[in-house]
Amino acid sequence: MERDFTCIVCPKGCLIHAEFEGSNIINIEGHTCKRGVAYVTDELTCPKRTLTTTVATVSDIMVPVRTNAAVPKELLFECMKEINKIVLDKSVKTGDIIIKDILGTGADVIATGDAEL
Repeated sequence: MERDFTCIVCPKGCLIHAEFEGSNIINIEGHTCKRGVAYVTDELTCPKRTLTTTVATVSDIMVPVRTNAAVPKELLFECMKEINKIVLDKSVKTGDIIIKDILGTGADVIATGDAEL
C-alpha cells in the first residue's frame, strides 16, 4: 500500500510518502530528519495525539488543559468523557496535574492556565 503523511513533529511539516505492508515500511521519501520516519512508523502502528481541551470549575470559569504526553488516538473520546466529569473546586496554576495517568495511558492531564477560585 501507499500513503502520504504530513509530519506534525516539527514546524517543517514534511510531506512524506510511504510504501508499506501492514506496519512494515518498504520505502519512505520526503522526510528531512529521522523523526519523520518515527512519526510514520507510529502512525502505522499506534497513532497518538496530544489532547487539548478545557475543564469546568464551580465558578463557571473554564480552565485550559492538555495531556503532557500523547495518548492513543482510539482513546481520545474516552479521555474526553473522563475529563468532562471533572469540576474543579480549587485554584490551579499552570502545570498542576488535574488527572493523573488518564485511562492508564501514562499521560497526565495538566492545567495550561491559572484559575483563581
